[in-house]
Amino acid sequence: MGLLATGAGLAVAELMVGLFDGTSSPVVPVGQVFIDWVPPSLKEWAIEAFGTNDKVVLVVGALVVLLGIGIGVGVLAMRGARSAAIALTCVTGVIGAWAVLTRPEPTLVKLLPTLVGTGVSIGVLLYLAPRPAVGATTADPQQPVAQPMGVDRRRFVGGAIGIGSVAVFAGGVGRLLQQRFEVNSERSLLSLPSVDTPVTALPVDAQLPLDGLNPFVTPNADFYRIDTALVVPQLSKDSWRLKIGGMVDNPMELTFDDLLARPQVERYITLSCVSNPIGGDLVGNALWQGVLLRDILEEAGVQPEATQIVSRSIDDWTAGTPTEIVMDGRDAMLAIAMNGEPLPARHGYPVRMVVPGLYGYVSATKWVTQIELTRWEDYDAYWIPRGWSKEGPIKTMSRIDTDRRGATPNDVIVGGVAWAIHRGLSRVEVRSDEGEWFEADLGGVPSDDTWKQWMVTLELEPGRHMIESRAYDGNGVPQTEETAPVAPNGAQGYPRRWIDV
Repeated sequence: MGLLATGAGLAVAELMVGLFDGTSSPVVPVGQVFIDWVPPSLKEWAIEAFGTNDKVVLVVGALVVLLGIGIGVGVLAMRGARSAAIALTCVTGVIGAWAVLTRPEPTLVKLLPTLVGTGVSIGVLLYLAPRPAVGATTADPQQPVAQPMGVDRRRFVGGAIGIGSVAVFAGGVGRLLQQRFEVNSERSLLSLPSVDTPVTALPVDAQLPLDGLNPFVTPNADFYRIDTALVVPQLSKDSWRLKIGGMVDNPMELTFDDLLARPQVERYITLSCVSNPIGGDLVGNALWQGVLLRDILEEAGVQPEATQIVSRSIDDWTAGTPTEIVMDGRDAMLAIAMNGEPLPARHGYPVRMVVPGLYGYVSATKWVTQIELTRWEDYDAYWIPRGWSKEGPIKTMSRIDTDRRGATPNDVIVGGVAWAIHRGLSRVEVRSDEGEWFEADLGGVPSDDTWKQWMVTLELEPGRHMIESRAYDGNGVPQTEETAPVAPNGAQGYPRRWIDV
């Protein structure tokens, strides 16, 4: 009974989400609050354990909790505590409503799915819950009678089947209607403007001839996604606005058409998440197209005291980027395209920030809608109060991707990628069993803002061997051997791979 009431409420909430734009299932705002409040150590564990599937796990976990509450509600109702069952349902609804009100720009429409869903759950409980049996008596008229609860089984079964069927139908219709608000069809019709400053052509050796190496350009479908959005925001280009204010002489507001009309640049840039472990895959290289952020900020007139750029996404997430880094000549941009197509929704459609050389938590704001110039000491962005470093330069790192047998039985070809974004990469070395280092061959790159592929042939004796790699940045500074966890400013240490010869 409780499960049915909870399921019916969630199904009707999904229908409301499909009928009214800008709303969300009650599970989403509660999950977002959980993400906001979760300790950094738990966040790290979730990313390490589940990778880019952490949000799916969170949604499933939230549903399990809700269904568990539903079971409790049903037990209370079957034992005659209808008032307590209804009260528990109301409390759950109030928590959901409170979570909605904590999200950006709360409105009555955004509350609608939670309120209607809670009301439906209560209605189902009132209809299906047992009622006190009629005509119960005792031999002593003065003795209070504990009224047994009566259940009309035919009425209960018929009602449960009918309510369940309607709930499934309502939830399915709601999911179908929600597709009206998704941006996939809008993206498919969007024509990208021509590029005024095209990217430098890829060197012929950017992709080294070794099976198993990750491609130099990461396909959009394989590019990592780490953010706090439980559900991917569906933000139309027609409603998108970017407000630029704070410590500027000329506050601005840009539309998507304004961006399309500006000079377009195209650059290969490697991005990395600060949560990427040693040898991890939370890093990728893509061809980005957009407008240089430096040009827009110069037009806005950044004041000399403005040492921090605070960018804000549609879901109120913030990043704090040093102003001097964006203005130092690197290709920091407001990106509208990724690998030759409009940004996928999961990667920030219609507009996101891309800043070479910084971890994403201090620079790569997706679904960006606001930029505010302020002093470095005046504001701490989303992850800083949660224990992460305020500055987030990407560390020099290497990764071992594959090993293949060479021309002779004892030859092993080892390959991978390495990066020192915006500082350049001068060489990569590899060793086995903590022995002598051997320099690897490096692939070509169009700029210092991308990773490089590398490969080397090692002559190994039969047996089991531990392979390690290290990279050197453009100034000859090596990747550090000392290991460190991802918090507070990125993992470090040599990646290792065990192989048998």
